[in-house]
Amino acid sequence: MLGKGRKVSGRGETVTANYAFGPAEDDAIIKHRLLTRTTTTRGEPPLKKLQRKFTSFVLEVEKEEENYNDCAKLSTAFLQELSTFEIPLLKSKAVIDANLREKENFNELKDEINRQISLVQTDIEELKKQLEESKIERQHKEECEAIRKLISAQPPRSETQKSIREIEKEIAALEAENTAGSRLLELRKKQFALLLHVVDELQNTIEEDQKSLIEEMRMVTEEQKSGMDDASGGSEAMAVD
Repeated sequence: MLGKGRKVSGRGETVTANYAFGPAEDDAIIKHRLLTRTTTTRGEPPLKKLQRKFTSFVLEVEKEEENYNDCAKLSTAFLQELSTFEIPLLKSKAVIDANLREKENFNELKDEINRQISLVQTDIEELKKQLEESKIERQHKEECEAIRKLISAQPPRSETQKSIREIEKEIAALEAENTAGSRLLELRKKQFALLLHVVDELQNTIEEDQKSLIEEMRMVTEEQKSGMDDASGGSEAMAVD
């Protein structure tokens, strides 16, 4: 038996026990003592007890006396002790076999878990790609929806074409009006230029007339002055006479 004070803790299944021997002894020595059952926490060690009974039986057999009853008793005691010693060994072997099977199952389970982890990682990578593609697709759908809303907010095509025709008519009317205005402006320019020419000619004519009038007035004035001089000269002559 492993004795009392057995403690299991942590994931690594660390086992500590308090035995009759010190905790600082080597693992190989501990394993040897557990397998040979040369130590125990109470009473005489089982192997030593078995050895003592076997020695007693052999010594009793080697006696030259007729001690069949004692030999039978010692033989029965030895066999009982051997059976008692064998039972824990069989239990230990069963525990070891179970632990080996459990270890093998754990190894298989570990391999399966690692395989599942690899599959899950592959699935995760694939899902990441699908997520990126879904994001891009969703972005395209949102852009298309925004364009659709923008188009829906616009008037129907028939109304747009009608508005375009009306605007084209207005543009044609404005162009015609602009053409008529340009022609009228050109006519007004010509008329104004003609008016300026007439005014210039009239001004020249007026200036010439004024010059002629001034010249005539000067001549008239000189004639009047000359006539007055002649009149005054005749009067003086008459007075002298």
